[in-house]
Amino acid sequence: MARRLVSTAPGFAADFAAMMSAKREADAALGETVRSILAQVRARGDEALFEYAARFDGVAPASLRLGDEEIAAAEAACAPEALAALDLAAERIMHFHRRQLPADEFYTDEVGASLGWRWTPIDSVGLYVPGGTASYPSSVLMNAMPARVAGVGRVVMVTPARDGHINPLTLAAARRAGITEIYRVGGAQAVAALAFGTRSIAPVDKIVGPGNAYVAEAKRLVFGVVGIDSVAGPSEILVIADAANDPDWIAADLLSQAEHDASSQSILMTDGAAFADQVEAAVARRLARLPRAAIAGASWRDFGAIIVVDDLKVAADLSNRIAPEHLELAVDAPEVLLNHIRHAGAIFLGRHTPEAMGDYIAGPNHVLPTSRTARFSSGLSVLDFLKRSTLLSLTAAAAAKLGPAAITLAEAEGLDAHAGSIAARLPQRDH
Repeated sequence: MARRLVSTAPGFAADFAAMMSAKREADAALGETVRSILAQVRARGDEALFEYAARFDGVAPASLRLGDEEIAAAEAACAPEALAALDLAAERIMHFHRRQLPADEFYTDEVGASLGWRWTPIDSVGLYVPGGTASYPSSVLMNAMPARVAGVGRVVMVTPARDGHINPLTLAAARRAGITEIYRVGGAQAVAALAFGTRSIAPVDKIVGPGNAYVAEAKRLVFGVVGIDSVAGPSEILVIADAANDPDWIAADLLSQAEHDASSQSILMTDGAAFADQVEAAVARRLARLPRAAIAGASWRDFGAIIVVDDLKVAADLSNRIAPEHLELAVDAPEVLLNHIRHAGAIFLGRHTPEAMGDYIAGPNHVLPTSRTARFSSGLSVLDFLKRSTLLSLTAAAAAKLGPAAITLAEAEGLDAHAGSIAARLPQRDH
């Protein structure tokens, strides 16, 4: 049973703080294991990758890279309705992300200086796709489509082949995203291969995509050698709901994230104590028939919470402290409550907008900040696959107007060579 908190209770502040500080991430001890894997792949390349494939995935592939025929055969094995759903998702995700493309700028100011910026794509990106307790074709589209929109020239996909098997729909999604370079390698070793390169896998400039604790730790350790999207923690959802909702709908929404992983967290905030009871009973009923009940049940028992508040504005304030990955505002006028929300990865407005819709088909990206990082970061977007370079062009007249002040600041910092570089271009200056 999830913990129950009441915002007006005397011990609420301490109980809420304890919930916030509860550790959900994997033990840091795995760091040494990951460091060893990274070192082995960096030193031994493909040889290490084949060894890890046999040890962790139970497979000894003849080749790490999937051939075009294998990818085409996988697509042919998919149900037509599943392929049609992928097509719709790909179209909507592509359309949404095209609207994120930023504009270049170049203008001339009042002193005659021309300045601005331009955006250019990253050359190569590696996409990690999980293949363990669950497989996510949707993640292929969510990670690859914004990269394609940004103009990334090379998108590489890595995914584990557990017992030699890769979800055919994952490969079908890759085809729709224009990915033709796919490798059957997973775990921290896949991250190492993308970061450092091997004989079979050329290194990339940035690594994106979700994974287990080993993958997350590997991404953290290779950051700096390559860019990464984020170090993602367990999934989380906060639902703010009033008593006018169907409790079964809200229970389904809470379990939609709980079934990801036993470390996931689902929280309900409501201003109705009786409604909270109804949702809790609905969760129990749904768990009894859920295929991933063991995972979802552990998540709900260990990390789930129901918080009863006397006013939904209090719920908004508490939400800002949590900064949830996913936030549902299942209320009559969600836009009113939205005005009080400052920190959330993705926000779902109204009773008919379940978070799961955003996971697949709606268009916004489902790769989002977790573990309170929505306080300072955003979900994956086209901007994650672009770099911004600033531009500056000075005429002689503009340099003469701006130069003296720049020299003053350089000399104040004791950087005489800086001052000399500017002074050399100015008339009647000692340099």
